[in-house]
Amino acid sequence: MLLFVTFILTIFHYSFSQTTQNINVLLINEENNALAEKSFEVAKEYVRRNPSLGLAVDPIIVVGNRTDAKAFLENVCRKYTDMVSGKKPPHVVLDFTTTGVGSETIKSFTSALGLPTISGSFGQEGDLRQWRGLNSNQTQYLLQVMPPADLLPESIRAIVTKQGITNAAIIFDEFFVMDHKYKSLLQNIPTRHVITPVKSFSKDEIKTQLRSLRELDIVNFFVIGSLRTIKNVLDAANENQYFGRKTAWFALSLDKGDISCGCKDATIVYMKPTPDAKSRDRLGKVKTTYSMNGEPEITSAFYFDLSLRTFLSIKSLLDSGKWPNDMKYMSCDDYDGKNTPTRSLDLKTAFQEVKETPTYAPFFIPEDGSMNGRSYMEFTTDLSAVTIKDGASIGSKPLGSWKAGLSNPLTLTDPENMTDYSAQLVYRIVTLVQEPFIILDEDAPKGFKGYCIDLIEEIRKIVKFDYEIMLAPDGSFGNMDENGNWNGIIKELMEKRADIGLSSLSVMAERENVVDFTVPYYDLVGITILMKLPRTPTSLFKFLTVLENDVWFSILAAYFFTSFLMWVFDKWSPYSYQNNREKYKDDDERREFTLKECLWFCMTSLTPQGGGEAPKNLSGRLLAATWWLFGFIIIASYTANLAAFLTVSRLDTPIESLDDLSKQYKIQYAPLNESSSMTYFERMANIEIKFYEIWKEMSLNDSLSDVERAKLAVWDYPVSDKYTKMWQAMKEAGLPNTVEEAVARVRASKSSSEGFAWLGDATDVRYQVLTSCDLQMVGDEFSRKPYAIAVQQGSPLKDQFNNAILQLLNKRKLEKLKETWWNNNPKAVKCEKQDDQSDGISIQNIGGVFIVIFMGIGLACITLGVEYWWYKWRKRAVIGDVTQVQPVKLSKNEFSTNEGKKIENFSIRSRNLNLADLKRKF
Repeated sequence: MLLFVTFILTIFHYSFSQTTQNINVLLINEENNALAEKSFEVAKEYVRRNPSLGLAVDPIIVVGNRTDAKAFLENVCRKYTDMVSGKKPPHVVLDFTTTGVGSETIKSFTSALGLPTISGSFGQEGDLRQWRGLNSNQTQYLLQVMPPADLLPESIRAIVTKQGITNAAIIFDEFFVMDHKYKSLLQNIPTRHVITPVKSFSKDEIKTQLRSLRELDIVNFFVIGSLRTIKNVLDAANENQYFGRKTAWFALSLDKGDISCGCKDATIVYMKPTPDAKSRDRLGKVKTTYSMNGEPEITSAFYFDLSLRTFLSIKSLLDSGKWPNDMKYMSCDDYDGKNTPTRSLDLKTAFQEVKETPTYAPFFIPEDGSMNGRSYMEFTTDLSAVTIKDGASIGSKPLGSWKAGLSNPLTLTDPENMTDYSAQLVYRIVTLVQEPFIILDEDAPKGFKGYCIDLIEEIRKIVKFDYEIMLAPDGSFGNMDENGNWNGIIKELMEKRADIGLSSLSVMAERENVVDFTVPYYDLVGITILMKLPRTPTSLFKFLTVLENDVWFSILAAYFFTSFLMWVFDKWSPYSYQNNREKYKDDDERREFTLKECLWFCMTSLTPQGGGEAPKNLSGRLLAATWWLFGFIIIASYTANLAAFLTVSRLDTPIESLDDLSKQYKIQYAPLNESSSMTYFERMANIEIKFYEIWKEMSLNDSLSDVERAKLAVWDYPVSDKYTKMWQAMKEAGLPNTVEEAVARVRASKSSSEGFAWLGDATDVRYQVLTSCDLQMVGDEFSRKPYAIAVQQGSPLKDQFNNAILQLLNKRKLEKLKETWWNNNPKAVKCEKQDDQSDGISIQNIGGVFIVIFMGIGLACITLGVEYWWYKWRKRAVIGDVTQVQPVKLSKNEFSTNEGKKIENFSIRSRNLNLADLKRKF
């Protein structure tokens, strides 16, 4: 029996001795990373107290300074040489350096000597510079796993993406390495951001740091660090009064516990890691049994799991026979830069296949390609909203979670709730009142309305934000003086007092040097001329003004004189009808030319109807023919001049273009002071002056030969000086300071050919014409430029607004805005069509003809009444005495009927009818 027991123990001892592997580990660490070394010791103790793992770890530890690369390398080489010379070369190098030149030195050391290495350094793919050019064999044994502190900042990317945050300040402490995050954390995301370390633990210095960030128009703050750091920053923010709807605060920490601060009223979105459900029992056991009490807990667990997994990976390779039998090690002195050993060691696969239960969360290892910058602990963070009032936490509301990864999104319990914890984007808009783009309206939500307000509201539907609107202090769009200083809207943007310049702001080259412009939201707009609308005076009797008064009097005198002569000729001529009745008794055309008939004949002769029967006497006919010729000439002249007279007012447009304006002196003209129109004319004048100086310098250049000088010999300056003269005339006329002043000066003009003309933006001029009937736009537009929205230089709003404006263009929303504020503008007035703008003669100028007709009709009616009265009066009977009755005897021939019958004698009695009186009346 004793022999049997001895046999069994011998077999057991033999079996144990065959499976237990002694592993030599070279642990390289930094001075400020004691937590990693402590976790390594816990892992070594764990192996020692669990003989079933079959491991025995023999470590050599080297601790160096992150910044002193030379001393660090010398110390590592010395320790490494001792291990090789002592016949205990390292199976693996555990690299717990985090960042800096010391860490890069260790990477160079391990890659040069071909040492199997597992690193816990910070850095994503390509960030480990000394391990960038690894070949396929080296990527199998030079391995990196990113620590939790390198993964937690990636949650910021998830939050920014989910919330659509456009600006952010990321503040971190010494427990996080962010050097490599500057380029990658928010890459390809349109978010203006600043990544900066906490400068100190002094509250005053943190307050100053926060103020400087706030001055950059940052409203979203991410504080990533220890709970102590978070408290210091939140306390400083509270004293700066940076809590409210206009700011959002996010706190991220690897520490256990809840955040705290002396905040009066604050809500902070808090993210902290939590162990996986499957790992919680193991974590508690390791902490209590092996005294793994380092904080942060997740960091201790990471280094513990990384160390233990490394041990098990080497054991697996040794047990499986995949560890090279002829593993050769070379010293630091033997390396010449080209003799790196070639290894055929698949440490990556062995590391990946370890089945040990994770202590906090599993490691993510990609199936293909290099592990470096792609492997990490796949932990989970809880996301909650913590409300603090008067320094005490009054509640915590769960919002969701985030699983560690390089591009993992947030998982939210209620996505709508998350929007309540983001900063309300409130942009400051600077503008100028310019109808119909910007109109003051106290009843409007923001105090303004107009085309641009409707435009920004449409953009708001696409780019979520709110805004405050204010007027430019100096009332200017923005111009640069001789010293390069700006004013107006441009100055407000340059000095960060405004985020958006919204108005009918023209895109100009010099403005684009200091601010950014979006794509144009309005057509090209140029400069044009506003003048007083010419008002042609109207008169109902305008047709009478064709001839002057003395001509009308002369015609009237000729009419009466000719009528009188015609009566005299007819009365005294022996050949007239009244003096030769017997001759013309059988003539059907018999007309006695009394004075009344003469007047009628001369009057009707001037009409197309004609005068009727002409006189019989030759003298009368000659006089009538003369009157006809006179009438024909008068009527023809009147008709021709009437048409020309009514047309000349429509053709009388003294100014039709800028050239016409520049060639006259009766009309003064000028643009607004400090406007883009003023800048245009001033620069054009300066350019002409510059050209003249160049021409004069060439002409007077003594270095030219006679032939060259002859080519330049001209008497006159060959280039126009139009703008020079115009600019001088503008300065003499005086530049108005406001649109109202300019329009008032235009209205004060005596006429369209004498007064003042305003040179302004075509939209301003067009709106003035739209809302009044006494103004007109003259000439074509020139110097055309588009309107666009201005933002601060480098602002992400440019791309966001560009996208929004292009969408509005595609949806034809901008055309609808034009329809609303131009065609359907409530202030638009409907003007009567002017006579000089019509195709015919207006009633105002020809209406007197109708008055003449009505007067003639009225006179005819009066005459009818007189005639009727006179007829009745004349027909009234007058009874008198019969003085004598005489029988009258007539011959048979005189009184016989056609049948030859005899008519009986009869007598006639006469009444006393007072014939003498009647003759006098006629």
